[in-house]
Amino acid sequence: MMLPSFYKSSDSDRAWNIAHAACYGGVIGALAAIFKTLAALRAGAAFNLIGNLTEIVLAVLAFTALCVAAAMLRNYLVRHLVQHES
Repeated sequence: MMLPSFYKSSDSDRAWNIAHAACYGGVIGALAAIFKTLAALRAGAAFNLIGNLTEIVLAVLAFTALCVAAAMLRNYLVRHLVQHES
């Protein structure tokens, strides 16, 4: 049973672009890691270039994977659930 929705869009079943999701996830991950690194530096922690760069790269990869997985799941659900009901 579908829940009622007040949002009606003519292109709601259009597939999300996986490359855009990856770019957005990478940017969000980089910003989150940079803010965390800057907060630690402001608190007086020692600066460790390799450690900070590793943390930024891992955050970028994690957020990229998360956003890509969410876009792929959304595309799968729309393709297999929503389009079959209409």
